[in-house]
Amino acid sequence: MADGLLERFPVDAVYGLHNIPGLPAGELRVRSGPIMAAEDNFEIRITGRGGHASAPHLVIDPMVIGAEVVLAFQSIVARDVDPLDSVVVSCTELVTDGARNAIPDEVAIRGDVRSFTDEDSRLVETRMREIAEGIGIAHRAHCTVSYSRVFRPTINDANCVDHVVAAAASALGEDRVDGDCRAITASEDFAAYARVVPACFAFLGAGEIGEGTTAPLHSRGFDFNDSILGAGIDVYVELVRTQLSKGRTA
Repeated sequence: MADGLLERFPVDAVYGLHNIPGLPAGELRVRSGPIMAAEDNFEIRITGRGGHASAPHLVIDPMVIGAEVVLAFQSIVARDVDPLDSVVVSCTELVTDGARNAIPDEVAIRGDVRSFTDEDSRLVETRMREIAEGIGIAHRAHCTVSYSRVFRPTINDANCVDHVVAAAASALGEDRVDGDCRAITASEDFAAYARVVPACFAFLGAGEIGEGTTAPLHSRGFDFNDSILGAGIDVYVELVRTQLSKGRTA
């Protein structure tokens, strides 16, 4: 896209399909609007004053400050985000330069945020900065916040969803299609296309987890269920057939 692909080769719509373990094999799930979340990454770096564990009164302990920051971040979802919105704030990594008997000089807290709107993403970033910097000041420590947006929310166009639902119902049968499924908080770089042209991203069930070799996505035990390939092909063939017959490109 940065190379001008969609300007050099304009398209009317773009469609994506992703296998999902945990859904019945060969069944399609899709919805209009947000279907997958944004992913933001953050790093909080707290600099205090380290020293010997036996003399805590001589230090500014970034471990204690970091623990307070981790707990305070949970108030963002509980008290700042509209309860009808879905937001996840996860602190996933804490790294120090200390040792068993030494209080560290510095602590780094890293983590991950999921949301479905740009507004909630900005809200989380703002509150993270206020909370972390405020706690740092209260404890006489220096705190910096780095916040980056990795993926934007995947937003499905209503008309494109209608086309996919119709094609899937024709190819698979209406009883194997859910056109109003629940969104998931995983993220997908397909979202970048959907911000530029009408798009639809759908899920194709890979079978219940635990049956045979089916395991969660990105797990060491994952093995793609080849038996669902036919269902995916049938949906795409029907989608192309119906949409190109209307003079559309895909």
